[in-house]
Amino acid sequence: MATCDSGIEVTSKMHILLLPFLLTFLHLSQAQPPSSTVCIIGAGIGGSSVAHFIRKYSPDLTPTTKIRVFERNTIVGGRIATVNIAGETFEAGASILHPKNLHAVNYTKLLNLKPKQPSSGSLSLGIWDGDKFVFKTVEISCNISFIDKLLKLPFIENLVSLVNSGLMFFRYGFSLFKMQNFVQSAVDKFSKYYEETGSRPIFETVDEMLKWAGLFNLTTRTLRDELVDVGLSPLLINELVTVITRINYGQSVEMSGLGGAVSLAGSGGGLWSIDEGNWQMAAGLINRSDVALHLHEEIKSVADLGDYYELNSTKGNSYICEVAVVATPLDEINIQFIPPISIPERKLQHTHATFVRGLLNPVYFGLKAAAKIPDLVATLEDPKLPFTSISVLKKHNEEESTYKIFSRQPVADTLLDSIFSGRKETIRINWAAYPHYHAPEIFAPFILDGRHLYYVNAFENAASTMETSAVSAENIARLILSRYFGKVNVHSSNLKVSSQGEDVHLDL
Repeated sequence: MATCDSGIEVTSKMHILLLPFLLTFLHLSQAQPPSSTVCIIGAGIGGSSVAHFIRKYSPDLTPTTKIRVFERNTIVGGRIATVNIAGETFEAGASILHPKNLHAVNYTKLLNLKPKQPSSGSLSLGIWDGDKFVFKTVEISCNISFIDKLLKLPFIENLVSLVNSGLMFFRYGFSLFKMQNFVQSAVDKFSKYYEETGSRPIFETVDEMLKWAGLFNLTTRTLRDELVDVGLSPLLINELVTVITRINYGQSVEMSGLGGAVSLAGSGGGLWSIDEGNWQMAAGLINRSDVALHLHEEIKSVADLGDYYELNSTKGNSYICEVAVVATPLDEINIQFIPPISIPERKLQHTHATFVRGLLNPVYFGLKAAAKIPDLVATLEDPKLPFTSISVLKKHNEEESTYKIFSRQPVADTLLDSIFSGRKETIRINWAAYPHYHAPEIFAPFILDGRHLYYVNAFENAASTMETSAVSAENIARLILSRYFGKVNVHSSNLKVSSQGEDVHLDL
């Protein structure tokens, strides 16, 4: 009897001792969200931004939620890349940022990146019709070194800029101001996407997202129609506006209006880039976001197995993910979706970027000296013209510069030999750069299957830039947090750099 009582007493004491541990365990099991994995296909600015915003808006998920990022190439960045010529680094893909691209501005500060200062002085512009320059700005230079330095004094450059503004106004008139107002209106509406999350909805469709900001109608009509309605002259539309859309999107003013407005915004003042390459934004965001990065691993299939997705790669690996995000254009890649998904057919616009180190041949342009060729040779919309633009990236000396040529088709060596009097180096890149725009635009869904398969690049049919990818990615991150994790209100919080686990990738 005594033994039995003693056993009961010991058991009671053990319960009392274990009670705090049991309560702590129950509290932790209730407080911690279920373990889950988010898989992101694509390590460009879109994919890296999704990872960044998931962590930024919900850092409490970090201990239990794994993020995997898959990149089929050996480097991150997607359509942001650089080339190295004569010891200099140049942007080969997405190259310019607008001063009001607030996500890019914030990324630069967050990652301690160095904005690249614009070169002193303005580039001279010439609009080429295939036979002659129909318009040229003024450039003053001299082969004598000390005189050339005097000509680059600020007040001289300001005077030249004033003269060129006068030339522009003389040719295009008050239409220039109407164009500026049109662009500013679109930029102001786009700025709504930076409002506080408490006052900004989470959008399940691109249409809804554009209508909320007042931008949807611009996707239903051509840029030409929009500009005619606001009173731009045919001369300005067919020359300067056409030049800008050809350079920035490789397309004419028949492209849809919102993409055209974004293109025009990309020709204004204050444009900038990241020193040593814009790709560093994607790399930095991945490094900060505690992700498992799978470089040179292409996803070949995504299967919905009910409560989760199975991703299979070309390396023969399989991955289980509760949430899957496609952050690369689906138009020219072969991912098998099981069951199949349905998205509108879309054609991508290919832009051929050809980098040449050498010297332009003035005879090709009907000039007597290479120094007379404008820094930016832009072209009109004419199928007979073999290139879109030729721009000087760096003047190494009087006999050698680095140029970037944009064209819709590959530039043959025979053509290059006629355009250049000499070539020391040539690099060719074929970019499936952005959608081929046409009005009215039809958008793929953000949510591809009604569950948790998301598509960042659905927004590209509105406009394709580094910043629009980041804006779309931020909305996708909020969609994931609200729809899968049940976080209705997502608020910004400061992230701290961690030196543990998989968040720092030395291969970047």
